[in-house]
Amino acid sequence: MSGHSKWHGIKHKKAKADAIKGRVFTKVIKEITVAARHGGGDPGGNPRLRTAILAAKAANMPADNVDRAIKKGTGELPGVSYEECMYEGYGPGGVAVLVEALTDNKNRTTSELRKIFSKSGGNMGESGCVAWMFAKKGLIQVEAAKTDEEKLLTVALEAGAEDMQRAESLFEVTTAPAEFERVRGALEKAGIPMTSAEVTMVPQNTLRIEGKPAQQMLHLMEDMEEHDDVQHVYANFDIPEEVMAAHAAS
Repeated sequence: MSGHSKWHGIKHKKAKADAIKGRVFTKVIKEITVAARHGGGDPGGNPRLRTAILAAKAANMPADNVDRAIKKGTGELPGVSYEECMYEGYGPGGVAVLVEALTDNKNRTTSELRKIFSKSGGNMGESGCVAWMFAKKGLIQVEAAKTDEEKLLTVALEAGAEDMQRAESLFEVTTAPAEFERVRGALEKAGIPMTSAEVTMVPQNTLRIEGKPAQQMLHLMEDMEEHDDVQHVYANFDIPEEVMAAHAAS
């Protein structure tokens, strides 16, 4: 979990509110639209849509934006049709990279992401080349300073969580995808504030990189995250704390 945790931390530290808000809005609107298209516009019966709406609320997205995105997904309003794509490849030092994208032009997106891989010393691979290194899990992060560890552990495990670990200033609760909604709901009911809650891809093992490859890997992650079609980027890197801190301060 170290690469995933550290990357989340550096994103928060480097966030520029206005630019990030615009980018987050674009990505969340796409996710809401696709979720509504596949599972219907009722969040009560569509877990993917429910999670996307929670992300919208966390980003302070206006309710009208959410409503329009849902209606575009259900066909009540005209909208763009997005295709879900998964890209796989290798970053500097052989780090496994998995990219989830939503695009209205797959050829354009494929070309642009290939260039991002190459620019940072990586390369795009064939389908299936790294996906096997990751497992889909529910991941809930809670600030350690804002909760009681024993209470969090008890509520999470009783609701069906698989594990809980400390990652610097955060507690990370992991669940099977099917149990994610139940665990998230139990924490919410118990009044435990969550920093983030999502179904994500967790690397089964990590690869330690330092020096220039580590710097290149962080730039690759940032460039991927900044691409409008990219929804999520997952990688199995493990980078020294001091390198992460220096990059966050740059």
